[in-house]
Amino acid sequence: MTTYKPVAISKAAFAFCRLGLTALVWIALVFHSKPVMPVVFAILLLSAILKVQRAPMIVLYDRTFGRMMSSQEEIVNEHAMRFAHIMGSLFSLVCIILLYFVDEKIGWMAVFMFALLKSVSAFGFCPATKLYECSAGGSCCAFAKIRDKHK
Repeated sequence: MTTYKPVAISKAAFAFCRLGLTALVWIALVFHSKPVMPVVFAILLLSAILKVQRAPMIVLYDRTFGRMMSSQEEIVNEHAMRFAHIMGSLFSLVCIILLYFVDEKIGWMAVFMFALLKSVSAFGFCPATKLYECSAGGSCCAFAKIRDKHK
């Protein structure tokens, strides 16, 4: 199993994707707009299925703003990004289920938690990609890595 597959995507498109999805989640929360969450779910699920280089927000940027402005490329781990998109789509699906079928108040609390996680991810530290890299690469704990090194 390959744990690292580098792919190059536009740095600006990647930022557009991260910030755009985060904005959509916050918009859903602030305006209590339940229909926005299925849109977020669909974008994340399509991103997981199509992979990062053909993700809807990346393609949207490349075919609009990307034609007018050039951007440096960024190398990302395709497998880690797919895992992150799967985790995001699952989290958004849980939010949708809570909002529509369980308890709206609990659903909005879940959307708030999702918005916080998306915000952290949008500004450069994606917990899902970190989780993938830790699980695929072995121990995440720095102490355990030092201990294993001396064995």
